[in-house]
Amino acid sequence: MPPNDNRIEARDWSLLAVLSVLWGGSFFFNGAALRGLPPLTLVFLRVALGAAILLPLLRMQGIGFPKGAAGWKPFVAIGLLNNVIPFSLIVIGQTLIPSGLASILNATTPLFTVMVMAAAGEEALQMRRVIGVALGLLGVIILRGWGFETRPGQGLGILLCLGGALSYGFAALAARRLLKDSPPLGTAAFQLMASTVMMAVVGGVVEQPWRLPTPGVATWLAVLGLAGLSTALAYIVFFQILRRSGATNVMLVTLLIPVTAILLGSLVLGEPISLREIAGAIIIASALLVIDGRVLNLPRWLSSSVSFRGK
Repeated sequence: MPPNDNRIEARDWSLLAVLSVLWGGSFFFNGAALRGLPPLTLVFLRVALGAAILLPLLRMQGIGFPKGAAGWKPFVAIGLLNNVIPFSLIVIGQTLIPSGLASILNATTPLFTVMVMAAAGEEALQMRRVIGVALGLLGVIILRGWGFETRPGQGLGILLCLGGALSYGFAALAARRLLKDSPPLGTAAFQLMASTVMMAVVGGVVEQPWRLPTPGVATWLAVLGLAGLSTALAYIVFFQILRRSGATNVMLVTLLIPVTAILLGSLVLGEPISLREIAGAIIIASALLVIDGRVLNLPRWLSSSVSFRGK
């Protein structure tokens, strides 16, 4: 039975909260691990360890590997757009901006997804989506700080994180067209495996991690948290919600992620929370609610409910 995109099952509300912690925590883990590792090496370790954790689950579920180059081609494309490009851009961006700000910029992913889907002819660009995109862009402008810099390189860091969000939009389009019949666990594991190979090449050429000093215990704990919690476990939770409640509903987790990441960045890393970040987060959250559309139907639902009770 296909999932109902108009209603979230009760048990999935708690999973959405868990997923927001897992994915919001990725910005905290990135911030901590970047103190001992260069960004591309960190991305390689994230996808490699995440794939290693998911491999035993493939065996338990009896999911076989893709056959030949043609079988792996879709997962290479998804791995590039969904992991290699966005993970790299976001983690490099986090060397220039706070983790809380990076997470808020990541919340623009649904806005870019709407535009990519409309441009590709996959989904109609409805008026409420146009309004939502406009609100989201306003939120980004507020986050950016109109006409001034608050720290060196912040503008570049913001652009890199926005580039990562745009890449996620193209990944959604590619997944819809290329992986309609692939089991969710297989998609998660195979894209991470393909990403591991690509990041081994990129990270090896650019950063030569074997020449780096051995990271400390705190760095390795952050890497393990990033790979095990924010990648492998997060994928499992994500696909559970996706199967039961649908793609539209699982996307609502992006409303919770910025709040989670800001709180973690402030409480653990000591990063300040500015009024500008709070205002930008509120506007982006409002944009996502408008894009989702259900909040616009609330007055109609209340009106019909009152009419029914009057009878």
